[in-house]
Amino acid sequence: MLDSYRRVLARPGALAFSSAALVARLPISMVGLGIVLLVEQRTGSYGLAGTVSAVFVLAEAAFAVLHGRWVDHFGQSRVLPLAISVFGAGLALMMLAVEQDWPRVWTYVFAAVAGAALPQVGASVRTRWSHLLDDDGEKQTAFALEAVLDEVVFVVGPVVVTLLATSWHPVAGLTFALLSGVVGTFAFAAQRATEPPAGRATAAAVRAPMPWRLVLPLALVCLTLGALFGAAEVTTVAFAEEAGQRWVAGWLLAVWSLGSLVAGLVTGAIVWRRGPDVRLRWGSAAMALAMAPLAFISSVPLMAVVLLVGGLAIAPTMISAMTMVEQGVPSGRLTEGMAILHTGIVAGVAPGASIAGFVVDHSGASAAYVVALAGGVLGALAAQTAPRSPTVRA
Repeated sequence: MLDSYRRVLARPGALAFSSAALVARLPISMVGLGIVLLVEQRTGSYGLAGTVSAVFVLAEAAFAVLHGRWVDHFGQSRVLPLAISVFGAGLALMMLAVEQDWPRVWTYVFAAVAGAALPQVGASVRTRWSHLLDDDGEKQTAFALEAVLDEVVFVVGPVVVTLLATSWHPVAGLTFALLSGVVGTFAFAAQRATEPPAGRATAAAVRAPMPWRLVLPLALVCLTLGALFGAAEVTTVAFAEEAGQRWVAGWLLAVWSLGSLVAGLVTGAIVWRRGPDVRLRWGSAAMALAMAPLAFISSVPLMAVVLLVGGLAIAPTMISAMTMVEQGVPSGRLTEGMAILHTGIVAGVAPGASIAGFVVDHSGASAAYVVALAGGVLGALAAQTAPRSPTVRA
């Protein structure tokens, strides 16, 4: 099964840039949870914690497409280092504002700066693979590999940030996220040999029409699934605290991602007879179904088992969406197109986390899992509007 992965990683420079991108993406799984842990511990409010986290991800969503456009035009090696530097400064100041009990507005401002500056490494590494590989089968394997590495990020990140924040200091987890983002992004951007050429978004390329009939339904799917992710993350932290085992929250989220990791490995090794549009519809429906029993579970071990099984649907669904974009979006706007999907995810995380935090504060964790279920149901419905087969790329 691993032969497919060996072939793509054997390309010159592939292992190095993919590994650097893995480290650079760690903040994606750590910052939102780290903000919740820090703000809740300092203020005692999950609602406030969810709101600050929402400001971070909304700012990220607002600037993600612009980041993608800049990367396509100016090049990864110029845009990514500058963006991660601003992100690091914003996140450091946000932690200082919470710790020093500055006026609340500064916490929101610095969270917004950090979110707006977070570079689109995930979209950039997939664009780099698309530039490096010619065979469609190898591209799907590469996208599956990156989906698996995304899940490695979501297995490792929540555990690390929770352990550091609960057993050492509330800001320790966010500090680790800051350092890994800066080191990984600079290492990724420094690898110029495999970088797609700057200026790919020339005037002609920008004028190439974006296939909105394809992109908008996929962005809507990502928006609703982002709400599922955001709600499930905040609610799982509250569930662990209600169970008297706050430290276990990161492990539960890691188990959820572990299921996705396993499914992603299998997805990349299989030669599929059905197109990615079919897998998108089935995967989104399975994600909704997996959320249904969570509100009725009170046992931590049983919750871990159900989350593990539910995670099996995540990577295949996201791989399908990314594959459809790669096949259907003009090459000069590929990073931008992938950033639109990422924007959908993070834009959904914000309301999902905020609504779930409100429900937790007023009705408890079990009721808040219904928010995640609602996001999954909407995602399954949105997937039905996606084109039955992707448009051939211009």
